[in-house]
Amino acid sequence: ANSKPSFVVDSHLHVWANTAESSAQYPYAKGQTPPDSLKEVASTAALLQQMDANGVDGALIVQPINHKFDHAYVTNAIQTHPKRFKGMLLHDPSQPTEKAVSTLEDLTLKGYVGVRFNPYLWDKLEDCGDGTPQWSPMSQGAGLAVYQRCAELQMPVGIMCFQGLHLHYDDIVQLLETSPQTQMILDHFGFTTLAPNEHEQFEKLLALAKYPQVHVKISALFRLSDPSPYDRVRKERFEPLLEAFGAGRLMFGTDFPFVLEQEPEKYGGMVKLVSSWMDDDAQRDAVMGGTAQKLFGSWA
Repeated sequence: ANSKPSFVVDSHLHVWANTAESSAQYPYAKGQTPPDSLKEVASTAALLQQMDANGVDGALIVQPINHKFDHAYVTNAIQTHPKRFKGMLLHDPSQPTEKAVSTLEDLTLKGYVGVRFNPYLWDKLEDCGDGTPQWSPMSQGAGLAVYQRCAELQMPVGIMCFQGLHLHYDDIVQLLETSPQTQMILDHFGFTTLAPNEHEQFEKLLALAKYPQVHVKISALFRLSDPSPYDRVRKERFEPLLEAFGAGRLMFGTDFPFVLEQEPEKYGGMVKLVSSWMDDDAQRDAVMGGTAQKLFGSWA
């Protein structure tokens, strides 16, 4: 049954300058030097090598925190290899509305096709008494203006709920209700991990399937508290998501370069593994590349 998907897009990964590139031209953001183990293996050239070796046709490069809001390195990658790469920019919540929208428009012209909202870059609010951390909402001010402009530009917005979906759930629903035309993507299974007592979070993610504009990245399997070969991720996360959202709203991603440290799969094994989770060719083609091309445009 495991025929190869017709066109493979890795919908979630990062590149950053290696030591030589960073000292020559592309410095890291202050305090954001990559970990030593990944410093030299996440360059554009290193990524292309991995993709070529493992049958990956295209990739969506998400602007890494290591270069923060300086998009020069990723811009160089997507402009040098337009048939292989598209970019997702990182929104800067410190910018006032007008500046934020014009930054978005400038980067659109450089080949960016989506926007990342990292909620932890918004201001952290005072503790509300119950110990739950809170940040300024994405669904107000410049964040909302950018989110709404993304509908007009047909640029999906990806949201990284690294510390848990529940912390941002109301904010996400507010965005969905206020600008239903904007396509939203939740990274890495919405960070609904398989740690104990996390089932309620996953129920919340499944409930978002009622919004047709919500998509989920089947990415970074190793971030869900289930070790390789990720059987629980498959049975308790992927299969219910496939049923609730359908293959046309799910997309595969490796989370390169972090995936390189995940034994035994590493990069190529992760591509094969997720591909093997589907017997139906149409489903496999959608999750492994079709959904990304529907949202971000053709790579071919």
